[in-house]
Amino acid sequence: MSTPIVKFDNRKSPEFFKELSKRVNQYFKSNGISKYGNWNMKLKTVFMLSLYIAPFVLMVTGVVTNVWLIVLMWALMGVGMAGIGLSVMHDACHGSYSKNKRVNKILGAVLQILGGSDLNWKIQHNVLHHTFTNIDGFDEDIDTNGLMRFSPNQERKRFHKYQVYYAPFLYGLMTFFWVIMKDFQGLIRYRDKDLLKSQGVEFGPSMLKLVISRIVYLGIILTLPILFVNIPWWATLLLFFMMHFIAGLILALIFQPAHVINETEFVVPNEDLSVENHWAIHQMKTTANFANRARLFSWFVGGLNYQVEHHLFPNICHVHYRHISKIVKETAKEYQVPYYEEKTFFGAVRNHFSMINKLGKGTI
Repeated sequence: MSTPIVKFDNRKSPEFFKELSKRVNQYFKSNGISKYGNWNMKLKTVFMLSLYIAPFVLMVTGVVTNVWLIVLMWALMGVGMAGIGLSVMHDACHGSYSKNKRVNKILGAVLQILGGSDLNWKIQHNVLHHTFTNIDGFDEDIDTNGLMRFSPNQERKRFHKYQVYYAPFLYGLMTFFWVIMKDFQGLIRYRDKDLLKSQGVEFGPSMLKLVISRIVYLGIILTLPILFVNIPWWATLLLFFMMHFIAGLILALIFQPAHVINETEFVVPNEDLSVENHWAIHQMKTTANFANRARLFSWFVGGLNYQVEHHLFPNICHVHYRHISKIVKETAKEYQVPYYEEKTFFGAVRNHFSMINKLGKGTI
């Protein structure tokens, strides 16, 4: 059964996005560059994959045997997981890594060696989050099944007043939860909402692929260290959890401060599920940038500190966001459209936790 969707009034104030798209396209044309990835993207791909794979190989081949170095290897793998997700897989799943669709498909599928599902990601992130940003009931990035209150439009429960304290722990569980439960639940949910058709797939083969890929993932990432790394099996399980906790925390602290902050809006559609705004203006009102001057930080997080540019142009590789951000900011100012940004990453995180504290206490 298909689920009703929210519709935007793209006839309202279309000039902003029309002019912005024209200027951004002109930037690429004038400079003679592609909207896709460049040599920087290829270098980053090798680095991030190595950061995840190399520590694992060093452990299972016996090159690294010291207990504390083994702990470090698992920690590096957690950072590598986040790096691959933010800087490689993310662009590939949006089709912006390469103009070659096969390259995008292969690098998007890299998510499976991290214990995730590129199919589920494309539906939750590309289809639902990017289209219905901060709209409760449609954007699954703000839906935690009641564990947290991420929108003033969500029901407040008594324990939410503590969410500012337990949020970091839940954030750290994100990718671990994907591995053991969420991807399976998500696939069933997307079948019921008739969303699998958007990716041109059927439920049965997709579930079989998910089960097999998860068995292979756990068979490699857990079984090999248990067999060949000279530490107790339970220690391997703990380090596996630590790796996912590090990755989950990094990912959540990059994505959440871009949308759940004091400045961004949480739109409630009309009774006919319409929003009286152009889709692009909706994105501007629900998304924020941070730490745009931190070049190294931006390199690691896949340019996702430029979330405004990413939400407006997800088909453009993130290596170009820093350059087109000047165009977006100037055009937004010219058309009196909001452009939210925090100067630092820590400022964005502080803003986010300020917001969830208010949401938890019910002051918003």
